[in-house]
Amino acid sequence: MLKARDIMTQDVITVNPQTSVRELAALLLEKKISGAPVVDEADKVVGVVTESDLIFQNKKVHLPTAVAILDAFVFLESTEKTEKEIKKMAGYKVGDICSQDLVSVTPETELDELATMMAEKKIHTLPVLDGDQLVGIIGKSDIIRTIAQGN
Repeated sequence: MLKARDIMTQDVITVNPQTSVRELAALLLEKKISGAPVVDEADKVVGVVTESDLIFQNKKVHLPTAVAILDAFVFLESTEKTEKEIKKMAGYKVGDICSQDLVSVTPETELDELATMMAEKKIHTLPVLDGDQLVGIIGKSDIIRTIAQGN
């Protein structure tokens, strides 16, 4: 069975939390990539930013549903979630819009597990870490290329 090390892209393009959203958009277009790991000043992966994060910034604001009872409003949805969404929509740096709930794999992660993670968790970009060291990246195109090559 193929593993992450067999299909990953080793020449990883990264961004830092201070990269502007405009610079990120230009980089994704120029390099024809759908996302990039976000690394701090010590080159530690702290998140991932994707095209979806850029698209999210242009969506309509969803206000939480509230019910008025006497003189109080009771929100039926989390106002914290709405707050996070508005902050992300207004962000102008990668650190404002990237996913910080890092999901990564190791070089030994098998192809079927990679595909399952990407499909079930709706993840498009998986950093490949060997300990804390970024050694590669797997995107949807890497999985599709593997399928096309008949591996």
